[in-house]
Amino acid sequence: MVWLEDSLTWLSGVLWGVPALILIVGTGIFLTIRLGLVQLRLLPDALKLVFSPSKQDKSSEGDISHFAALTTAMAATVGTGNIVGVAAAIALGGPGALFWMWVSAFFGMATKYGEAVLAVKYRITDDKGEMAGGPMYYLERGLKQKWLGVLFAIFGAVAAFGIGNTVQSNAVATTMENTFGVSPWITAIVLTVFAALVIIGGIKTIGKVTAYFVPIMAIFYIAAGLIVMIMNFSLVPEAFGIVFSAAFTGEAAAGGAIGAAIRYGVARGVFSNEAGLGSAPIAAAAAKTDLPGRQALVSMTQVLFDTLIICSITGLTIVMSGLYGGGLNVDDGILTNQAFGFFLGDIGPILVTIGLLFFASSTIVGWAYYGEKCFQYLFRSSRLLVVYRIVYVAFVFVGAVVPLGIVWLFADVMNAAMAIPNLIGLLGLSGVIVVETKRITDKIKAEKSGTEPVDSAVEQ
Repeated sequence: MVWLEDSLTWLSGVLWGVPALILIVGTGIFLTIRLGLVQLRLLPDALKLVFSPSKQDKSSEGDISHFAALTTAMAATVGTGNIVGVAAAIALGGPGALFWMWVSAFFGMATKYGEAVLAVKYRITDDKGEMAGGPMYYLERGLKQKWLGVLFAIFGAVAAFGIGNTVQSNAVATTMENTFGVSPWITAIVLTVFAALVIIGGIKTIGKVTAYFVPIMAIFYIAAGLIVMIMNFSLVPEAFGIVFSAAFTGEAAAGGAIGAAIRYGVARGVFSNEAGLGSAPIAAAAAKTDLPGRQALVSMTQVLFDTLIICSITGLTIVMSGLYGGGLNVDDGILTNQAFGFFLGDIGPILVTIGLLFFASSTIVGWAYYGEKCFQYLFRSSRLLVVYRIVYVAFVFVGAVVPLGIVWLFADVMNAAMAIPNLIGLLGLSGVIVVETKRITDKIKAEKSGTEPVDSAVEQ
């Protein structure tokens, strides 16, 4: 077991190491350039699609709305990384790590956009009449490399039980016990019942729950952070100054090196928003949309909300508190707890715990859908999905009451391994993304001018 744990630790370090992070961010930079800064150029239109009820497509092919697809993806993405991950980045890389999280998120928006374009373009209708899509399908149907699709599906189906399930329920149970004295067994029962009620119903139920649940949990946590900033507004400009200065000096970073700020900032940023890992496009493929690019615009805002807003709330609160140099045990989220406690007293850790409860619970639900779609791809049938869902729900209970040990490491390896075939697909099919971007750009211009565009799309 020691040998296995050491081996998984080494492999995780390789998969999440500097070359892999360069590849992930490099893909985002490549797509940003090739798509003409799509994350800035079309951001206003993307936000209109997210927040305007009249923009929700109700007639096109698909299972759920633009907004429900976004919240399902955000449910899986917004998790412990937004609280504990940001704290780890700042503790290990210094306050400058937050700047590099922002940088990775900016380019990650283009990556997330490209993933969603391909997911919708190459999706299929399964034997139940529901949409199925994601990297496994665009690797097979677009890139014509089925073996890469199979690899991605294996990695995704396994990773769902770890990073999306047991790790999350274990974090909730541990935090609830530490903050409120609640027995892990009680937390396990409540989480399992919640997961069962939502997951067994499939994507339409998941979409309805996340469309209601995710905005509430995000607003709750953002409000807590804004209260801290408003009450201590004089510290906000100073915090931004520290972040920007430390990003290029390595001040207060591990070893005082700029490389530490970049490494931990980018790594935790990618871990938080999952841009390039290939998970979110599985949810995007279920959306009702007339053009792949339209849902892709909605999907790219996920990175904006996840990293540029929610992670920033955590990071700025920590920097404002000045506690990041204390060598605290960030693995248990103590740094974030103490930062909020520094400003809000005893209520601070309680708010962080409630936020973690919401975030982790939503991640369990979102990753259930990712895992079952990977499972469905491997077996080419939806008949066994109910079995997968039951087993998945059972593992929610297991994760809350059993020490995880090497399970987390194994899941982390699988999660990182998903990125490799997905990035190959994104780079190999970048021409398709360019064509679909022109289609949606022409369509938006035509809608604003009241004319009908000539569809310039060609088969790739």
